[in-house]
Amino acid sequence: MSANSAETAGQVEVVLVKSGRTKIRYPAELLHDDGTRVTVRAPWAGDGVRDFGFVRFEPGDVFTEYYWRDRWYAVKEVRDGRGALKGWYCDITRPATLVGAELVVEDLDLDLWRSADGTAVLRLDEDEFAASGLAASDPRAAAAAENALDTLELLAREGDFEALLA
Repeated sequence: MSANSAETAGQVEVVLVKSGRTKIRYPAELLHDDGTRVTVRAPWAGDGVRDFGFVRFEPGDVFTEYYWRDRWYAVKEVRDGRGALKGWYCDITRPATLVGAELVVEDLDLDLWRSADGTAVLRLDEDEFAASGLAASDPRAAAAAENALDTLELLAREGDFEALLA
């Protein structure tokens, strides 16, 4: 599968990199690749339950994940084991790359949560982003990351957020 292919079906390995190191790696079902956006589905890959206070990720949850080769974010639709929508967890990332069967995404610390009913939109980890030093080491990437977070927040609050995933 090439970096610009329009293929579907199969397995990929999602590799989430943070600060130059692999944070997590997990298998996912490749649902669609139109050459710009890659869509995969995977069960919750974390160990046990992760309670953020506003949402719990736990065994049985299913993530449909949307990655772009030309955007600085990834959107993950989260459903429980029965299929009920919990919401969307958005990672601010460098544009994704798909090489062979590896979908590699570099996490830039900023995140956004949008609840299933749209009433809660939360900007997350801005302190981690500031502490990362990205603004000094790569000002263009830092500006792109902040712009991506602002764009997603605006869509989540006022725009047609779900149209991103159609």
